[in-house]
Amino acid sequence: MTTNWCMSDVSFREKAQKGIYKVINPFVRFLIRLGLTPNAVTTIGLLLNVGVAVIFIIGAEKGNRGELGYVGWAGGLILFAGLFDMLDGQVARLGKMSSTFGALYDSVLDRYSELILFLGICYYLISHHYFLSSLFAFIAMIGSMMVSYTRARSEGLGIENKGGLMQRPERVILIALSAITTGVAGAFVEGDGKVFIPGIRFHVFELMSIFTIPIAIMAVLTNITAFKRLVDAKKALDKIDAEKAKKISSANMAAVLLLGAALLGLPTATHARIDDGRATFTEAVDTFPVPKFTAKTQFYVQRTPNTNTIMYELNLKNGELNEDNPIHVYWIRYADGGGTQELSYIQRKFAYGVKTSKIADEKFKLLFAAYDKIPFYLMKSSAGIYHTYVELDGKMVVLRRLYIRIDPGGTFWSPNVKYVEFKGTEVASGKEVIKRINPKWKPPKQ
Repeated sequence: MTTNWCMSDVSFREKAQKGIYKVINPFVRFLIRLGLTPNAVTTIGLLLNVGVAVIFIIGAEKGNRGELGYVGWAGGLILFAGLFDMLDGQVARLGKMSSTFGALYDSVLDRYSELILFLGICYYLISHHYFLSSLFAFIAMIGSMMVSYTRARSEGLGIENKGGLMQRPERVILIALSAITTGVAGAFVEGDGKVFIPGIRFHVFELMSIFTIPIAIMAVLTNITAFKRLVDAKKALDKIDAEKAKKISSANMAAVLLLGAALLGLPTATHARIDDGRATFTEAVDTFPVPKFTAKTQFYVQRTPNTNTIMYELNLKNGELNEDNPIHVYWIRYADGGGTQELSYIQRKFAYGVKTSKIADEKFKLLFAAYDKIPFYLMKSSAGIYHTYVELDGKMVVLRRLYIRIDPGGTFWSPNVKYVEFKGTEVASGKEVIKRINPKWKPPKQ
């Protein structure tokens, strides 16, 4: 039942909006021919609302409690200003002048317009001693702001949130019509129109109530609308978070299994092309992008599932190595456009991160979080430049790349790792060294 009501409500709103646009579109085209931009129309709407506040303030200072003409004239100007609130969007659409900043400008000035409007209303009510009504007006202002804020914040988080009964058009129309009606009633009814009920010492109604009762209703409905939007946003965001958590959990588990299995020599899954003994295929890593090395770069890790690369570089602070955390590890997401991204907590602590310990001046021992059986050493060369070294077949090698090849035939829980390849430069000879470790290989005793 609720869904059907919402659908019919949206349908009615859209039909009403289209009907209004048909009426105002000729005027919109006239404004475009005059050279008015959407931002100019928005600014005019703000100035008109300033005029509304001025009318209320003048009515508070110069009018008497029973003189409701000021309220009526303010209501007419509110309605006219509300028209400009619709015009700016149509000028942007029909004039093909839409812009991202224009949307922001419109939203910000709408908030200013509404706050200035309520400033005038509260000033008028307090000046004429409508203290309870001024309290409701202030609560309505809070609700109005929160209705707009919950929508804006929700959209900033990637969800649409337009539900509720007291959106800005309804608020403008309700205030405007109630103010106009109050002014008209004041012109045709003598006195203040107070109504008393026997046994009650104070009046229960007066002409001003035509204006203040709708404001009291608005005070309630705006905050209900804001709360409803908050609840709707929670449901949508919880669903998004659950989906993200599921994806991250799968990705992080895969990361742990991938690197841990690769370095441990356990079986692992992939889509890499293999050498089946009858024909030699190009290794996947030969087609992978090679990251640009800088003065800070130490080495990188690549794997056959995709081209995303884990980078390991010096963590410098004011040009000096951070000895508490000397290595900065991050992704280059080649498969997602080539941007960089920090490791997640689980990736850093259980997979691709490194544990570091200082063993001498300018010398550090590095151990992979996923597999700490093979030590790496970060230390300065004879030229005074930091490199990461690893011992391969009794020779010290400056590490440049780790490559993990995974072949078909495995599963998520039992991937089929064919080998792990170390690539670097031998210190003694300066020659390039490539060392492949098969799944059954065990590291030498250190």
